[in-house]
Amino acid sequence: MTSEVQNLTILHPRPSSIVAALYTLRDLGADVVILHGPSGCCFKHARLLEEDGVRVLTTALDEAGFVFGGQQSLTALLKKARELFHPKLMAVSGTCSSMIIGDDLHQAVLNADLDIPVLEVEVHAGYRDNTKGVIITLEAARDKGIIDEAELTRQKGLLEKATLVEKLYGAASSEYLAPERGDLKYEAAARLLQLIRQGKKGLNILNAKKETAYMFADITAAVAQIAGDQVDTLVNLDDQVGLPKVRRDAANIARDLMERNVNFQLIGGLDEYPVTGDAVKKLAAKKHYDFAVISGVPHALPASALEGMEIFSITNGPRQVKPLRNLGHQHVTVELDLHPKTMGVKTLVESEFGATLRALNKAKAKES
Repeated sequence: MTSEVQNLTILHPRPSSIVAALYTLRDLGADVVILHGPSGCCFKHARLLEEDGVRVLTTALDEAGFVFGGQQSLTALLKKARELFHPKLMAVSGTCSSMIIGDDLHQAVLNADLDIPVLEVEVHAGYRDNTKGVIITLEAARDKGIIDEAELTRQKGLLEKATLVEKLYGAASSEYLAPERGDLKYEAAARLLQLIRQGKKGLNILNAKKETAYMFADITAAVAQIAGDQVDTLVNLDDQVGLPKVRRDAANIARDLMERNVNFQLIGGLDEYPVTGDAVKKLAAKKHYDFAVISGVPHALPASALEGMEIFSITNGPRQVKPLRNLGHQHVTVELDLHPKTMGVKTLVESEFGATLRALNKAKAKES
């Protein structure tokens, strides 16, 4: 990675390290998370996380707290949360406010004197890469014995790769990227169906991140069910790797695909999306493929693995459209509002692209 890419100033909003920490705490199994900061901090994601069964509380720091500190309020809330929700694992996350005023999260936890483990995540939103929030959280989990050193090392390696992918080919690759809706799903689905009906061979790839795979896998299922043995389906659903929730999600999605009679090969786990390219390249080299359908994080797959194919990419990032086009992906569609729809679910969620493809196929079948 060049220094120019490393030091690029991104003008459009980017994911927050605090939010990254919150989702990691959920994946680790925290029942209650306390945000030590203003009540509005990370409001949207705090609400979403409650859909996944995580109680997200706030110390609601205000002007007085900014001046006089909120450490005592944090200790009191820790005790109250223990009494109200009876969690097995709690966590305290810092915010920009608490870090600036210098409140001591560790001392507040000590003063609460709880009989359960409490993860202390000293984080703010000022890091250049939001993955820093994940690393800080995982280090806190390692210190409490929730994960071991080997898993921490593994996760750090994946996060480094994920950061590089975003800086080279993703939403952090340009100073400013305007959000785009991508191609009309009808047009992209019609072209894909045309290739299938012409007997063309394709790769059907699920390379998704965390719970977003619940909807992206619906696209994978639709393509597999319509194309049959014309496509080879590759999925990053190995449930033997990753944090607890990540493994459960992978197992749930694989189960649903098998119930729909979708045959697939594993190319990694849900947290391994930035490094599945090697497996895809190796498998793609064994046969000739005319097209590829990639659902999830298409820009993580190297162009060399998809050479000569007509590519259909489905993402949930409106700012990812232009980078994907720059990579040579001919058809790019966006599943808007995908993330809120996949919070708290345990089975596949219907996608717009999958529904469109099925409807077109049904209409074509009636015509013939």
